[in-house]
Amino acid sequence: MTPFGIAGIQMYLGHGSNFDAMRDRLGLTMHLYPWVQMVMFSELAVYGPMLHHAQPLPGTMEEQFQELARKHKVWLINGSMYERREGAIYNTTSIINPDGDIIGRYRKMFPFRPLEQGVEAGDEFFVFDVPDIGRFGVLNCYDLWFPETTRQLTSMGAEVILHPVMTHTIDRDVDLAVAHAASAMFQTYVFDVNGLGAGGNGQSAVFDPNGRALHRSDATEQIIPIEIDLEQVRRSRSNGLRGLGQMVKGFRDRPADFPVYDETFDTSYLDSLGPLVQPRRPDTPTTNVTPMPARRSFVK
Repeated sequence: MTPFGIAGIQMYLGHGSNFDAMRDRLGLTMHLYPWVQMVMFSELAVYGPMLHHAQPLPGTMEEQFQELARKHKVWLINGSMYERREGAIYNTTSIINPDGDIIGRYRKMFPFRPLEQGVEAGDEFFVFDVPDIGRFGVLNCYDLWFPETTRQLTSMGAEVILHPVMTHTIDRDVDLAVAHAASAMFQTYVFDVNGLGAGGNGQSAVFDPNGRALHRSDATEQIIPIEIDLEQVRRSRSNGLRGLGQMVKGFRDRPADFPVYDETFDTSYLDSLGPLVQPRRPDTPTTNVTPMPARRSFVK
């Protein structure tokens, strides 16, 4: 076995600094579950979804989370916060090791457009190794709806997908279906952690590499401590999900290319769908609506 304890925190969040509440909830988690080795919060848990809270990284708030990681000797995933960088704003997750070091920052690749206006898309995938345990990858909320993101991370060796979300909309059921499917298609653990209040409508979930739900939350505050076994990932990818489908190896050995990713692919149908803009009533003028920029290739 290669066991590792991860606790997701589903908690009520406001539109300002949530640091004190997050600090207290982390302290309670480590008091109740001292065997936990990693703690993760939900998307935009730090300040909520208001863009005016964006700040440069590194910064004083991030440093406070570094101190908490050192204090509790845990890997700490702060969910995310809006980062002001080179004149743009990104939705950024900080990954902090038990020594309090920032080992990386992941910038959300697919802001929830057209609703998440004013947020730029990141363009770098991020995986990291926990020594003697395995490889982890980070995706932020809407990222997971594009299977290419999980395909890339698992092809880079990720065995656990850490997926902070801030879903407060009526498609949470679909959100969870996507996360569940990803665990099976890519034979990986998926930790899908949502917030409450300004942070979302809860229903966090954890799925294993054989497509089984290890936990499903309701819409109340919860600490979700789960001990995973990364040998299950390796066995599933080696012998097949539940001894059946070997999807990761099957994709590796595919005989076909995918022309849709070629720069020369005919995009006339995709272009016919119109610009990426928020739907409006038929009697609402559409002038002065700025479409989102198109991007033909998935990876630079």
